[in-house]
Amino acid sequence: MVSILLAPLSSLGLILGAAGFLAALTPSMIPRPGVLQGVEAGLAFALLYGVGVGASGLWSWLGMPVPGRRTSRAFLWIAILLCLALVGYGLVRETDWQNAIRRAMGMPAVSAGLPVLIAIVGAPVALFLIGLGRLFKASALLVSARLAKFIPRRIALLAGFGIVAALFWAVGDGLLMRTALHQLDSSYRSVDALMPAGFSAPEDPSKSGSSKSLVSWASLGAQGRARVAAVPSRSDIESLTGGSAMDPLRVYIGLNSAETVDERAELALAELKRVGAFDRAALVIATPTGTGWVDPAGMAPLEILYRGDVASVSVQYSYLPSWLSLLVEPDYGADTARAVFRVVYDYWRTLPKERRPRLYLFGLSLGARNSDLSADFLDVVADPYQGALWVGPPWDSETWRKVTAMRAAGSPVWLPRLRDKSLFHFTTQRNELNEAGTRWGPMRMVFLQYPSDPIVFFESASLWRPPSWMRQRAPDVAPEIRWIPVVTFVQQIYDMMTATTTRRGVGHVYAAAHYLDGWIAVAEPKGWNEESLARVREWLNAHDL
Repeated sequence: MVSILLAPLSSLGLILGAAGFLAALTPSMIPRPGVLQGVEAGLAFALLYGVGVGASGLWSWLGMPVPGRRTSRAFLWIAILLCLALVGYGLVRETDWQNAIRRAMGMPAVSAGLPVLIAIVGAPVALFLIGLGRLFKASALLVSARLAKFIPRRIALLAGFGIVAALFWAVGDGLLMRTALHQLDSSYRSVDALMPAGFSAPEDPSKSGSSKSLVSWASLGAQGRARVAAVPSRSDIESLTGGSAMDPLRVYIGLNSAETVDERAELALAELKRVGAFDRAALVIATPTGTGWVDPAGMAPLEILYRGDVASVSVQYSYLPSWLSLLVEPDYGADTARAVFRVVYDYWRTLPKERRPRLYLFGLSLGARNSDLSADFLDVVADPYQGALWVGPPWDSETWRKVTAMRAAGSPVWLPRLRDKSLFHFTTQRNELNEAGTRWGPMRMVFLQYPSDPIVFFESASLWRPPSWMRQRAPDVAPEIRWIPVVTFVQQIYDMMTATTTRRGVGHVYAAAHYLDGWIAVAEPKGWNEESLARVREWLNAHDL
């Protein structure tokens, strides 16, 4: 076993590993910090090094001719030099590649020390994983040697690798993964329960968590308490509009407010009735993201446009980030969204049409996906709600995927044009919702998406072909990005992990000014002109929304 752990490096592995390291540094959708880029590059090196070792091992196992010791040593030195050349070239170019992405997104340039940081992080990652691979190989050969006493050598070799692979998988998935998920679960549960000093329950009885509320302040969780206390207030709206306004109603039901999904949905309806939400001009079912967060930048524009005459309701279904919520409890958010829509819609449709509020759906990211799944068009076609604003929908969102696939020929995937413009419209940073000839039907559905958002435009098919967003580049996508089989797929996964690290207005960080355009198209607010809307945009920007 020791001889395997200390064996010379693989020539083919070094060349393939260096190629993977170089490919991992090439530009993608989202600029990455040096530490993460180093981890990605080290991982790419180790994985392709393993491919090289596996290919060499298979060649020998098949009984094919192999070079002698002297020739192998010469090949190794050539491989080492080529490896250093490829890695060095990637590190030299990395600053320019990262700055190309940042230029497209209007972000500041990176420091000149980025390549050094990547090398410092990437080398230990690669060495650790290569060492782990050697431990796997040594263990497999040890098991194979024991089995070879009873079965043919080649069958023993296959069996040994299979047994050790199953053991490593069990340890990685069953022990390490479960431990990591448990720790993450505990951490996010603690964050959700955190009660900052001075952040006390509201005195206003119309607010969730007040002494008159049906839910306690503590049960709302951190994101629920932040939602109840969000801007704008009535005074904010009055100072901005120069006229009278109302305090927006924000009903929030936390994960700990009731035991089951149905109980939380019924509690949400009861709280809406208690505060008089159905007497407002507009009612929004705002489906939160995985942590229970409702982006204040998404709701503030509508609350201002309606001068506070708005009620919204959100029900938490998790305290985990969206990506982790999808991994651990993929259906729970959709189940909650369906239950909330069902009870709210069923009550809303019993009200006289001339007196009930206009009903809208809203969701960002995983919230958009679950909001989309909350209502079946066939169930509401006889008495439809007024519309929806879905922002940054994940690539697997059902309606988004179907409608995008039906786009007119020649229109890019990031800005689909549809023949029938009466129901669905798409927009980006540039307002695309005021097209001449647009004739809305009884429902207005708007998708707001940034072309540089990898949460929206991830494609598993990028394993073997260029993704659709590369065919027609948007301004916030760097022209230097090139498709590399497998590598682009892996880069997109990393991009999703860092999608919220950009400035506001690109990536997966949506700006209130763009939400504003979407709400104007969906909700048709009255009494606004370009001058007054410019003041709203200025206020939203001043509050970093």
